[in-house]
Amino acid sequence: MNKFMIDILLQGIDPDTRMKLLPAEQAMIKEWEDNGTLLASYIKSDTPGIYLVIKAEDKADADKKLSMLPYYPYMKIEMIALR
Repeated sequence: MNKFMIDILLQGIDPDTRMKLLPAEQAMIKEWEDNGTLLASYIKSDTPGIYLVIKAEDKADADKKLSMLPYYPYMKIEMIALR
């Protein structure tokens, strides 16, 4: 299993939609924490987004995991493989 730093910027999501999807987003993140998929998370202070460190087989697997998040359609994602 490999580690990936995920830089997520939320774009095009209105406040109402963001709040509506937030509980499901938080539940998925909690599930990832519990099962060891999510190694670290850092909420950005200056812009709407988050940094995640996750475990995945490869970039395609990491993207597949991210696609399960409710905010995914509103995410601009940059992914960096870590050693």
